[in-house]
Amino acid sequence: MTFRTRLLLISSLTVSGAVALVTGAVSIATRRAFERMDQDRRNALLGQFRRELAQRGDDVIQRVKRVAASEQLLRIAIESAHRDPDFAPFLNEAQQQAEAQSLDFLDIVRPDRSIISSAHWPARFGYQNNWLIDPADWNTEEAFLTRIPLEEGSAVALAAIRASTAGDQKIYVLGARKLDRAFLDSLAPAPGMRALLWLSPREVMDASGPVAEVEKLAPLVEQVRAGGQQTAAIVQWTPQPSSAESLVALPLARHNTLLGVLLAGSSLAEQVWLERWILYTGIFVGGSGILLGVLLGWWATERVTRPVEQLAEGARSLAAGDWSVRAAVNSSDEIGDLARTFNQMTAQLLEQRERAVQAERVAAWRELARRLAHELKNPLFPLQITVENLQRARANDSREFDEIFAESTSALLTELANLKTIIGRFSDFARMPPPQSETVDANTIVTAVMKLFDAQFHAEGRPHIEPVLELAPSPLLLEADPEQLRRALHNLVLNAMDAMPDGGTLRIRTDGHDSLVRIQVADSGQGLTAEECARLFTPYYTTKRHGTGLGLAIVQSVVSDHQGKISVSSEPGHGATFTIDLPERRNA
Repeated sequence: MTFRTRLLLISSLTVSGAVALVTGAVSIATRRAFERMDQDRRNALLGQFRRELAQRGDDVIQRVKRVAASEQLLRIAIESAHRDPDFAPFLNEAQQQAEAQSLDFLDIVRPDRSIISSAHWPARFGYQNNWLIDPADWNTEEAFLTRIPLEEGSAVALAAIRASTAGDQKIYVLGARKLDRAFLDSLAPAPGMRALLWLSPREVMDASGPVAEVEKLAPLVEQVRAGGQQTAAIVQWTPQPSSAESLVALPLARHNTLLGVLLAGSSLAEQVWLERWILYTGIFVGGSGILLGVLLGWWATERVTRPVEQLAEGARSLAAGDWSVRAAVNSSDEIGDLARTFNQMTAQLLEQRERAVQAERVAAWRELARRLAHELKNPLFPLQITVENLQRARANDSREFDEIFAESTSALLTELANLKTIIGRFSDFARMPPPQSETVDANTIVTAVMKLFDAQFHAEGRPHIEPVLELAPSPLLLEADPEQLRRALHNLVLNAMDAMPDGGTLRIRTDGHDSLVRIQVADSGQGLTAEECARLFTPYYTTKRHGTGLGLAIVQSVVSDHQGKISVSSEPGHGATFTIDLPERRNA
């Protein structure tokens, strides 16, 4: 991954991560704020319900008191004092009093609980009242919740009981107002809230009427029934998240009997909408931030990475040998300083290279002159002695002049041949021709070179050298000049034979690996030191008494011209191994 890509990725991730973190924090804070607000609103609604219930209870008490204090109730109480009271004239009295006081339910009851008159169920005349009233409740001054039986089912109502007294006789008035839609509507909850009244699994209402899908409230009501205390839950009315409603259930009970459940609900639609808005805003801001980050990252990378890439390209060109490369200086910041420093370094390297080349040339000419003088000095001294002997023989008119002349001319010709050989080697090294490449098999080249030395390996009177060929089982094809490659291997074999004056083993291996053809020439001679291995391929350097130091230099030149590498590994007393790696021929 490039630096530019990493920078763009880091900037994009940083922006998107920051936006995601802020969006998540805002969403959590918003949700908690809504939860606190909803809880406060629900508690306010429940508090309003309690106050409304208390007010209604006082109102019911006052209405029942007025009924109990009426003249008709006093007449009923007087009639009940008779031994055989006749209550038939008062059969519809409860209905009239209920209409007058706007009561939904009204029973006029004797102390034994037998009904004298009933407004909501006239046929109950003479029956026992079963509003779950016990004597402890008859003298209470507070209203209470109770379930009142009806001809069809029952109803939960807020009831009060008061007595009408005539002497020792008492007649009780039981009046109540039903908890219904009108009561829920009177609570007037805040927008987004509503009050629900659960009376039975089939009777659930709010201010607008019966509630559908009441089965969704069953788990919450069951928790209230089991715990007998206020309970909260979230009800999902439809698959849409916006239909969720947070509910707090308040049990309506008397004497441990659950009469109903009042539910204060708060819609979560606004919260869901706001959370979605925050999410979509976060996505939009995040996408915009990522786009902005990409643009800023691209701008930054253009200012940072492009000059760095140009410097890297300049460094590669410099390493490839282009000493004229220069970096463009387009700014005065650190990148500009780096470009100027690079240009200064290139100029200094160029100057040092020129000085090194000049020094190398001078040293090479000096070494060439020294080696050439050394090589020419050896045959010139015998030539001088031979000419001086001829001069003395001629001056002395020696009778042996002819014999001396024949020996001297033979010696002169021998030394002149040596001079010619020395000059030829120097000339060959100086004018190495470029390789004429063709497809060759390394195994074939090695086999051909070894055949040239077959006679020397088995010649009588010479130290025995055992040749060992370890060739690859399949052809090793490469693009090379066969003559130059044979010449290089020829020199390596001669070098190995010279390293084994007392005989030994000459081992040549061929192998192919990593798209390279490897040729190894190993001897079992005395080996080389590390210093000798380091200088072995230097022109004119030799470890032999009569060597020119050009054989291995020629081998290195040939290998280098074929884009290969040559190396030597050796230890004193353990022979030496020369390794040539050449590029394998690429398939067309």
